[in-house]
Amino acid sequence: MTTKVVKGTMWTMIGLTVPIFFSLFATPIVARLLGAEGYGLFVLVLLIPTYFSFADFGMNIASTKFGSAAFAEGSAEKEAKVVRTAALIALITSIPIAAAIAIFSPLIAEAVNVPPHRISEAAFALKMAAVVFVINFLNAIFNTPELSRLRMDLNILVFSGVRLAGIITTPIVVYYGGGVIGAVAVALAVSILTLVGHLAISAKLLPELIGFSIDRTLIRPLTKFGGSLVIAGIAGVLLANLEKVVLTKATSVEALAYYSVATTFAAMLTLFSGSIVQSLMPAFSQLQAEENRPALNALYSRGIRLTVVWLVPATVFMILAAGPFFTYWFGPDYGRESTIPAIIVIGGFFFNVLAYFPYTIVMASGRSDLFAKIYWIELLPYFLTVWWLASGFGAAGAAAAWALRVIVDASVLFWLARKVGRVSFERRDPTPFLVVSALMMAPLGLAIYLGSLNWAVILATILLGAVYAMVVWNKVLDRSETAWLKATASRLLRKVNQG
Repeated sequence: MTTKVVKGTMWTMIGLTVPIFFSLFATPIVARLLGAEGYGLFVLVLLIPTYFSFADFGMNIASTKFGSAAFAEGSAEKEAKVVRTAALIALITSIPIAAAIAIFSPLIAEAVNVPPHRISEAAFALKMAAVVFVINFLNAIFNTPELSRLRMDLNILVFSGVRLAGIITTPIVVYYGGGVIGAVAVALAVSILTLVGHLAISAKLLPELIGFSIDRTLIRPLTKFGGSLVIAGIAGVLLANLEKVVLTKATSVEALAYYSVATTFAAMLTLFSGSIVQSLMPAFSQLQAEENRPALNALYSRGIRLTVVWLVPATVFMILAAGPFFTYWFGPDYGRESTIPAIIVIGGFFFNVLAYFPYTIVMASGRSDLFAKIYWIELLPYFLTVWWLASGFGAAGAAAAWALRVIVDASVLFWLARKVGRVSFERRDPTPFLVVSALMMAPLGLAIYLGSLNWAVILATILLGAVYAMVVWNKVLDRSETAWLKATASRLLRKVNQG
């Protein structure tokens, strides 16, 4: 199972990395062509529907959980009915909200502080974004047969292939006068083509998917599981994006543009763990039986340990690269305004990445109701914190509020994974890892002392990185893990040579 999860994760990570690589070139072009105000509006239009991501009634996760369980039982017909039933529920619950967004789009644009001369443009773009909103729900449900079989290669082929085409097309459309509306139109085309691709591949993996029948007996367990996600999702979406709207309201659309660029860069830290979640959810769901508990504990512990190992140097690298990246790719204004928020968000993502593991454990155990309680308890304190910090410190304050919240979340989730998910993390002597991790932080102090990222800092990072790798290999990883890594690398090299 570990090999399947890692293989699926690698495919997902590659599929996410390639579009991000192209985004490094396309996003600055789009930002410059649209200007700070236009780019902030583009981000805002696509952001607003995400505040209603609970509108699918949790069917994207419910479909993966119940579909994976049906696949483990060997029941293809049940798996197909899970997907179709989940899709029907998602349509029934999401279309009214999408319609409301479209109808009230001018009022929504005014409410979020869009400049008066751009209200009509924002309203039309929001109508298209509402359609994208519904189609993306179906995308996250009809890829269930791919996820159940851990065929992340096929899932990524569709998702990232079409997304890459959209990334390349967007600056072209904007350059020829498409503006914000043209950029959102590209997003709409991407969502439609992605749905067509998932339907075609899932139907090939699961021929029983072709049909219109549903299983009424599945409605109750699906909606019970999804209902808790809806309650959690209402608060969760606010928690995930509240600082963006508050920042816009308290400052300006331009501040949102700077903050959005900072968080997009920092989110690259989640590539691996964000990728592994798609593999972990079906894997953890299939290992819930008591006889599979040792395998579940082993997969959970190994995943966290290996993630911490790569997360430390990755965090150091991204903090060092943030300032030069924004300055040279987006311009001096972004270098000045986005660097500090990015560094703060990167620190928060360190804990957020690790939290993916206990989050998925709790979700796979069926206790989605716990997230509703946690998120609603956090909401009011978080809102007050965001408003206070964003009003006083702008984008940096919004970043600090977000980072503080995800650190608290991570602590709670690890506790819940142990108490509710009944998983135990294998404890080892942390001294060697703590010492070498502290050494990896030294280049940050050197960069602050010298006032810039220069060759001395780069050389120190490389040398300390080599020391870090040696200590981790010899003192942190156990023999089974190093043997598994060697075997996996050997298989990959053989495939590359044969190819």
